Amino acid sequence: MALVSIVVPVFQNAESLPQLMERLASVADAQGGELFEFVFVDDGSSDQSFDILQRFAKQDERVQAIRLSRNFGSNAAILAGLTYARGDCVVLIAADLQDPPELIPQLVTLWRQGNHLVLAARRRRSDPLVTRLFAQAFNRLFRRFVFPDYPKDGFDFALLDRRVADILIELQEKNSHIFGQVMWVGFKRQVIYYDRRERTHGRSGWTTAKKIKYFIDAFTAFSYLPLRVASVMGMTLAALGFIYALIIIVFRLMTDVRVAGWASLTVVVLVTAGSQLLLVGVLGEYVWRVLDESRHRPPFIVESVAHRRPDLDKAPRVPGDLRTNRSPLA
Repeated sequence: MALVSIVVPVFQNAESLPQLMERLASVADAQGGELFEFVFVDDGSSDQSFDILQRFAKQDERVQAIRLSRNFGSNAAILAGLTYARGDCVVLIAADLQDPPELIPQLVTLWRQGNHLVLAARRRRSDPLVTRLFAQAFNRLFRRFVFPDYPKDGFDFALLDRRVADILIELQEKNSHIFGQVMWVGFKRQVIYYDRRERTHGRSGWTTAKKIKYFIDAFTAFSYLPLRVASVMGMTLAALGFIYALIIIVFRLMTDVRVAGWASLTVVVLVTAGSQLLLVGVLGEYVWRVLDESRHRPPFIVESVAHRRPDLDKAPRVPGDLRTNRSPLA
């Protein structure tokens, strides 16, 4: 009998958690062929989310409630959940109820048929216009320049085989895109489609700043495109500058046409200086990520863990001994 771990990253989801837990429990109770565990990771919420998760842990021995010491971001929260999950496969699902838990049995069935990855991709989404436009731009660019087989409208609801989950844990990448890592590992996979529902509880924590960082992290982690664009831009500006210089010299030596003075020079200096700063900024994004990885800081720190089962304290360590991420504070 297989153990299915359901990992749920949580951030300011106090309103939706009771209904989510009820639906997850109903799905698990209806499946006679598998055992289930629920791994909730509170990513530094300031509302009552962790209090609610602690109550779940006291009421249901299948629940682990993990609280991170601060908000590390959804990628780190998912990685923490993978680290603590013990299942033969792991389902990743958001806590906002936009993704239907009732789809989990279908994911498990496809996994049992030999698929290492089962991606639940969005067919339609009921989100605000700005969110949809940003998502469409990101997904199409990511599909065009990074992974051609990336689902057209993206995904963040998926089932991972234990082997895939262990590989993601071993990577321990910071400032990355964990669903890009899911695509990167390869293996046999199946994609199913569903309609993403409108958010009915709380507000999304995806601010514009977080979306921009997410966009930059995804492309710098898996593509050299920004560097290539910077190189092409630099060569183009250099060529245009050289041609412009030749034109000025020819006009000055061969004709009586008056060469423009300070205005044209100012434009050239401003354009060149701005382009240089842009190119340095692109390089800086990559250099910063190299520096951050070289520090070997853990991608997350666990503040506390709530559960009812003593055997979880003696759970086997995952590859690379990464359960040391429980930290002295755990």
